[in-house]
Amino acid sequence: MTQSESRPSEPVDDHEDAPGQLTGAAVIVALVSATSGLLYGYDTGIISGALLQITEDFGIAEAWKQVIAGSILLGAVIGALVCSYLSDRRGRKGTLILLAVVFVVGALWCALAPNPVLLSLGRLVLGFAVGGATQTAPMYVAELAPPKYRGRLVLCFQIAIGVGIVIATIVGASEVIPWRWSIGAAAVPAAIMLVLLLRLPESPRWLVKYGDRDDARSVLERVRPSGYDVDRELDETAELARVERTSSTRGWSGLREAWVRPALILGCGIAIFTQLSGIEMIIYYSPTILTDNGFDTSVALQVSVALGVAYLVAQLVGLSIIDRVGRRRLTLIMIPGAAVSLFVLGLLFVTGNSGRESMPYVIACLVVFMLFNAGGLQLMGWLTGSETYPLAVRPAGTAVQSATLWATNLFITLTLLSLITAIGVGPSMWLYAAFNVAAWIFVYFRMPDLTGRSLEEIEGKLADGKFRPADFARTSPPSAAVT
Repeated sequence: MTQSESRPSEPVDDHEDAPGQLTGAAVIVALVSATSGLLYGYDTGIISGALLQITEDFGIAEAWKQVIAGSILLGAVIGALVCSYLSDRRGRKGTLILLAVVFVVGALWCALAPNPVLLSLGRLVLGFAVGGATQTAPMYVAELAPPKYRGRLVLCFQIAIGVGIVIATIVGASEVIPWRWSIGAAAVPAAIMLVLLLRLPESPRWLVKYGDRDDARSVLERVRPSGYDVDRELDETAELARVERTSSTRGWSGLREAWVRPALILGCGIAIFTQLSGIEMIIYYSPTILTDNGFDTSVALQVSVALGVAYLVAQLVGLSIIDRVGRRRLTLIMIPGAAVSLFVLGLLFVTGNSGRESMPYVIACLVVFMLFNAGGLQLMGWLTGSETYPLAVRPAGTAVQSATLWATNLFITLTLLSLITAIGVGPSMWLYAAFNVAAWIFVYFRMPDLTGRSLEEIEGKLADGKFRPADFARTSPPSAAVT
């Protein structure tokens, strides 16, 4: 398909003249789908504390611990890829309903598992739901949200991950809640998510894609404020859907098209760097690293809670300013702080200043890293996938991006402790600091600022071969688009 065939014949804009208020329906859509983010954060985070009790109950060795911890990540890779097909065929809402059921089944399965084999399989099932949710939920919200609020509404999913992590670390640090109850408790929000999803609309862009324009209009009238030009948005979406039906750029094969490639490079690159920047290293292994270097277990668990809170606070601050500061600018500002904190942390370990007497400095470095990383680069992980890919390849593109993220996460989980054993904690921190430097260079040269841009405008720029940062430069600051 040629680039000229890939976009509407009429230029599109940002809809910046539309009324500014959000409808209640749009907010509920974001909050309900964000519940899947909470389940993601909780289900992946709860195992770190529960594993101590699981080890005692089942009498398992290190190999089984790694299998139980890592099985959810393997399931996430599978879920991200499979749900690409499901979200395209069944719809975004239909796929999320299925995932809510899987969340409930997976949580109860793990809670009732009589041995490590069935527990690992249950975690694999949970991972399928987690990976599928990361592929589907941000896309669902992005396709329903008004352009000027899309960033904040999509990032409700990201914020919910932080909430889930904080709850999981608090439960783990308590050391009094039985592991079966702590894992099985995730079935409650999953059931609530299922009930509420039954009352929510399908994505209007998916409805238009399959020829149901009347239902798409009804959905837009429900989620857009009074006075919004629904017809213009419908016309833009319908034109893109028409082009998709008459072109060869569709689905998985469409990702190989030259004009789509910049979006794929950006999405997968951001996915890789969100993990290589060190966030999972700190969340999963900071208690292990601290206890191995003389910290008490209780102190290490308390630090874990502090890091979870720092993650959530940074995400909330980022959520409140991202549409004013701009995605690209915020990321470029925050990455250097994360890199410097890891470098200083590595220096403390290399120089032998990592014992009890240096505890405040070690903890400070960890918290500062979490603030800069969670408040910058981590915000981009799911947001770029939800708004970067053309409609015709969006499910496939977000699936590849999610699978890339989870595969990188799995790789780090399986190699980090071996890396630390081989080269030491300090050099390992320096390596991850270098990854942050590489992430900054990638963002500077490859990531345009999509703040306030409609999904149709983004696709039009991509089709025209104008997807570099300079191609999205505005004559006015980003804040002008959202005030």
